[in-house]
Amino acid sequence: MRGYPLQRRGAFRRSDSQLAGRCGASLLRFLSKEDEIHVIRSRYFSGVAGVLLLSTLATSGCGALRPESAKQVKLAKGAIPLIHADGLLFRDLDRSGALEPYEDWRRPAAERAADLVARMTLEEKAGAMMHANPPARAAAGVPGAGSEWDMAAVGRLVLDRHVTFLLNRLKTDPASLANQQNALQAIAEQGRLGIPVTISSDPRSQFSYAQGVSVDAGAFTKWPDPAGMAATGDPELVRRFADSVRQEYLAVGIRMALSPQADLAVNPRWHRSSGTFGSDPAASARFVRAYVAGMQDGESGIHRNSVVSVVKHWVGYGATMDDGADAHNYYGRRLDIDGVKIERHILPFTGAFAARVGAVMPSYGMPATPFRVLGSTEPVEPVGMGFNRVMLTDVLRGRMGFDGVVLSDWQVTDDCSRVCRSGANPGEKPQFSDIAMPWGVEALDKAGRYLKAIDAGVDQFGGSSDPEIVVSLVRSGRLDVSRVDAAVTRIMKQKFEQGLFEDPYVDAGRAASIVGNDAFRRMALDAQHRSLVLLKNGRHLLPVSPTMTKVFVYGFDADAMRRRGFTIVQRPEEADFAVVEMATPFEVLHPNFFFGARYREGSTRFREDAPALAALAKASAVVPTIASIYMERPIDLSGIANRATAIIANFGATPDAIVDALTGESGPVARLPYDLVWTDRLREQTTEPVSYRMGEGLGY
Repeated sequence: MRGYPLQRRGAFRRSDSQLAGRCGASLLRFLSKEDEIHVIRSRYFSGVAGVLLLSTLATSGCGALRPESAKQVKLAKGAIPLIHADGLLFRDLDRSGALEPYEDWRRPAAERAADLVARMTLEEKAGAMMHANPPARAAAGVPGAGSEWDMAAVGRLVLDRHVTFLLNRLKTDPASLANQQNALQAIAEQGRLGIPVTISSDPRSQFSYAQGVSVDAGAFTKWPDPAGMAATGDPELVRRFADSVRQEYLAVGIRMALSPQADLAVNPRWHRSSGTFGSDPAASARFVRAYVAGMQDGESGIHRNSVVSVVKHWVGYGATMDDGADAHNYYGRRLDIDGVKIERHILPFTGAFAARVGAVMPSYGMPATPFRVLGSTEPVEPVGMGFNRVMLTDVLRGRMGFDGVVLSDWQVTDDCSRVCRSGANPGEKPQFSDIAMPWGVEALDKAGRYLKAIDAGVDQFGGSSDPEIVVSLVRSGRLDVSRVDAAVTRIMKQKFEQGLFEDPYVDAGRAASIVGNDAFRRMALDAQHRSLVLLKNGRHLLPVSPTMTKVFVYGFDADAMRRRGFTIVQRPEEADFAVVEMATPFEVLHPNFFFGARYREGSTRFREDAPALAALAKASAVVPTIASIYMERPIDLSGIANRATAIIANFGATPDAIVDALTGESGPVARLPYDLVWTDRLREQTTEPVSYRMGEGLGY
């Protein structure tokens, strides 16, 4: 089922043009009264009339091509032999010499998927339910990170364990990425049924980077972090951003994006605020919808030009406890949600469903206590969302009408060891192998976790390469093979929709001309300009007067100022003005945990002895001073607002983009996507006013 909200509140049209125009009455016969409409009513959903649930066109047979009207599609030139039929060419994927239904690109994707699944062995089906970390040579900290895959080891994953989904964490040049994915597809062709591999990626087109969460951009175009895109207030810009990322991904063979984050940034201490579209649920829904539409190339579902978008993290991941600890960690596993709060966190996901998102990733986090949501008959169990049947089956599929793939987050079925729970001992360095996130189901064995997750509604397991566990569950009678078939059919249907069975290869020679091209960089620079938020402009300091030519800089790129004709001086007393670069401060509160040692945690207020704050105080005492702040998390401006003459915030921007704003070549127009609060006493715990409200921002 697909779902999307209509424009007119409270009204639904059964004869919607998207139905009647394509299939008319034939499709309507497949819709029962219960299938047709699900309405969600609550104070958070007052702007969303409901969700119209549609049977897929392929299931009804709509859109199937007659042989005489089919036009030849492009086929890969590889080791797979070709078959001639009806004057057309097809790939003989199973090398049988006959045109099997799953090889016939004229047939609907759902029909091809059903035929393929019927031919797959249990071992092959179980392999399709794994989304593995491919081994890399000289991996740095996280499996698969590096510049080159270990092709022999990856080949064993694909051919022996039948894994056909792999996460790409490589950082290398575009041609190398493309060549390596082509080599991987050549390996996959050797499989019994010729099933191609789907390559996925964490975000790699933004400024923020954290191990295990994103990939360093490298040659890819750098856009502002999603919070900065939200600050522009422009969903169409977000769509163009995602569309450019889609084109870069396609160029190197990435066909699934583990994004966007539809989480809400409701706790300023939380590490991952920069990856969200802010804290406004309705605005986030609009940005999420635009992002999915850009990544999947429209709102008509998955097709040959789509990169499957995986919206995450369903649901409530941003609702961290008071200290903001992230649910990647045992100490941050509990979420501050209940039956009322969770509705606010659901709303951004409706934008993804409106755009017919291909996949959903459940959150690691678990509710602290049981509660009921949206009138559910059963309470939401206090377990991680990947094990939560009410949230995945009753709400996600039942109430939201989602019919795509549910992909678990990484390592949810692994055992949480002593180091995972308590951290490494003094002198020990926590390793990636120490992490696991089986929150709420730690007492189950690994097989029990797989079973509970599949029963809850998970189709595929992130970071897993244990197909034998699924095989043993079926053969022992604990898991019905029909549930496996349903999951694998959904998974394979998207591969067919993307045209991977016809041509999974990319042109490595063109990859470098597409990734990071000049047109995309100009678009990204414009987005950087439009994402800058001017929070204070004392004495109308900005834009800087042409008569102010001498500048003192601390932390800021002096060359960027020189390129604009400014003279750099060594002491504030010699300057006409000063620029002090700052970034949201953080604390390392859990250095003995793998992610705790890498994540930004704790207070976002500068300590009085912080070097950047001292530089700001020294400069502002003698000269008008601009604080240029990278808003990696919502910063506490205590100690800054009373010292800086002007404050300009960015969410990922080049020094040149910031200088453009300082000189007036581009005026700041963005607005805060969330409140800025004093983090020693969070907003929910105090009556003190926040320092700056969501939506604030000045202009020239």
